[in-house]
Parts: sequence; C-alpha cells; structure tokens
Amino acid sequence: MSTRLPVRLARLLLGLVLFGASVALMVRADLGLSSWDVLHQGLAARTGLPLGWVVNGVALVVLLLWLPLRQRPGVGTLTNVALVGVALDAVLAVLPPVPALPVRVGLLLLGVLLNGVATALYLGARLGPGPRDGLMTGLAARGLPIGRVRTLIELGVLAVGWLLGGTVGVGTLLYALSIGPLAQFLIPRLAVPTPGRPAPTGVTPSCPA
Repeated sequence: MSTRLPVRLARLLLGLVLFGASVALMVRADLGLSSWDVLHQGLAARTGLPLGWVVNGVALVVLLLWLPLRQRPGVGTLTNVALVGVALDAVLAVLPPVPALPVRVGLLLLGVLLNGVATALYLGARLGPGPRDGLMTGLAARGLPIGRVRTLIELGVLAVGWLLGGTVGVGTLLYALSIGPLAQFLIPRLAVPTPGRPAPTGVTPSCPA
C-alpha cells in the first residue's frame, strides 16, 4: 500500500483542485449552485469575504462538529479544508463574469461534469472523507437514517443560503440530479486499486465534501 501512497496523494490533490475549479465554473455560469455552495455564496455576499475563504471556513466549522460524533479525519479531510477554497478563488481570479447565456450554459455543464471527475478522484484516493460527508456519515452512525440526514442537511443549507442571497436556479437542480450518477459511474474507474477493498461507492458529496 505504501508504494501506492504517492499515487493516492496525487489523485487527492488533483481532485480537490478540480473540485474548486468546478465550483468556480458554476459560479461564473450564474445559473444555480449546489446546496452547500448556495450557502457559501450567501455568506460571502453578507460578509464581503472571498468565496474561497468562506468555503474553507465553513469546512472548518463542520469539521469541529465531528468532535461530539467521534469522527476521525484523514489526510484527505484536512487537505480538503485547506485546498478547495484556494483553488476556487484562484480560478475566479482569472475567469471573468460571462454575459452570454450559451457560454454560461456551457460553463454550467462543464462545471457539473468536472465536479463529478473531481469527486471520483478525491474519494477514490481513499484518504478520508470531506468534512460535510463525514458529518452525514457520523450522524448516520448514531442511528439516524443517512438518507433522511442528508436530505435535511441539504435542504437546510440550501434554504439558509437562498435567504442570504445565494444563487438558486436550474444549475441547482441539474447538480442535484446528476452528481450522484456521475460519481457512481466515475468512482470505480478513477479509484486507486487497493487489493481486497472495493472502490468506494458510498455517499456522494454535495460540495467538497
């Protein structure tokens, strides 16, 4: 397994960078974001902070919620907290707003697809879940139905984000309907093979998990 660690780390880092880039594409499309990113955008609008800072800050807060659940973060979890928002802000800095609707639609579709690839890469590295996914699985481990937990969390952050001014639209629906099938298709194909362990196919993230 040690011989594969550099490969897993490389896929983790690439996946997290691409995740941040995919969110930036969806932001510039301005046609709706994932539930968590609606919350991030709303908080950024209200605080004046860069969106990437908010993404990383919310991830850190969610990670603190792991403590009473006795969840243990992996290197992938901690890297997630530090890297996704940085990649997001870097892409936003070089990609200006786009007025043309056909281009925005293209950015949305590319962002959702890239998000699926990024999800498969970082989950397939098997180095720890993202903070948000760990929160959901931690609550499920306490006896709560994971489907209900995820639905309540997703709807809750979406509602709060919308009230704060985050963008809800067709992209929100497209992401919700497509990210699960995309991840399910791509994870087994992009995961680093590990003898005796199947490719991860569990909870697919709604954000940089």
